[in-house]
Amino acid sequence: MFKGRIARFDAPGKPFVIESVTLPGVAAGEILIKVTRANICGSDVHAAEGTFATRGLGGQLPTVLGHEMVGAVAALGEGVTTDSNGAPLAVGTRVVFPYFFCCHTCRNCLAGRRNACQNLKMAMLGRADEPPYFVGGYGDYYLLPAGAVVYTVPDAVSDEIAAGANCALSQVMYGLERVDQQLGEYVVVQGAGALGLYAVAVAKARGAARVIAIDGVPERLEMAKEFGADEVIDITEVTEEKDRVKAVRNLTDGLGADVVVEVVGHPSAIDEGLKMLGQFGRYVEIGNIGIGKTFEFDPSRFVFSNKTMVGVSLYDPAVLSRALTFLEQHQDKLPFDRLAAACYPLDDINDAFAAAAEKRDVRASVIP
Repeated sequence: MFKGRIARFDAPGKPFVIESVTLPGVAAGEILIKVTRANICGSDVHAAEGTFATRGLGGQLPTVLGHEMVGAVAALGEGVTTDSNGAPLAVGTRVVFPYFFCCHTCRNCLAGRRNACQNLKMAMLGRADEPPYFVGGYGDYYLLPAGAVVYTVPDAVSDEIAAGANCALSQVMYGLERVDQQLGEYVVVQGAGALGLYAVAVAKARGAARVIAIDGVPERLEMAKEFGADEVIDITEVTEEKDRVKAVRNLTDGLGADVVVEVVGHPSAIDEGLKMLGQFGRYVEIGNIGIGKTFEFDPSRFVFSNKTMVGVSLYDPAVLSRALTFLEQHQDKLPFDRLAAACYPLDDINDAFAAAAEKRDVRASVIP
């Protein structure tokens, strides 16, 4: 048996409740993870506030939120000996894993679209009032189901740096891969939170000629420069949309962006971002997960400018392995450790969520 705490989430708007629970055991194929760090992602904040309803994905309440995490193997179910790259697993091995789980046998999985698995399961959707209890990252443990993809964290990559790999980093890597961002292209990133900062770093590493970050928080814009942004636009200084669009044109030799990545999370950013694209520009839509929120735009701009919008939900699980390699290769050049520098004990999770909601931290972390 494994005893530990969870931060039980009963309903939007209600505070988290710390509760002690007991997992009877670990079944064949399962892996019990001792969580060492769980970041607070924007979707966690939206779920806590009620603007992202997990029940739309089959979620139940009460549950345990949290999905962007890193941990160490606490117990291996029968038959589990290696990670998804064939590296040996043992108790104590540090690992990361996608927070969603594919069946690997449905039509979409077999077509290489595992992030659209027809039988997809996910962290934060299971019940916290019945076994296995540990169904989200905000707890002492997290139980990986049989067949889950899991990767060993390189020894050189610390937990604070690895924690963002299985959501924010992998998500933007996959998004830029989906639109085939090329060497020499102009990239605009709307939003300089954690996803935006990762997007800046990845776009630059993929050979972008110029990366432009847009945000309204000066500290985040300064960090964007440290992560590789060539130019930044402060929306509190350049207050009119038309002026921001003009600024992007001027910074891209009058052509407009080849790729725009939206990680603001509000529909109002989309029409503006589309206007920033040049001919054959590709718009990567990642941030908006609030069902029912809409925006207005002129579709003729798509037709006459040959533009494309690509919606990106989750990522192919194999991207996570590449994300770890990216961190290992770039951690000495980029300040990844500053992304989740604000740490809160599990007992203070309500304070952590308040800070995240007020954007006092780029990426707050909960430390069991």
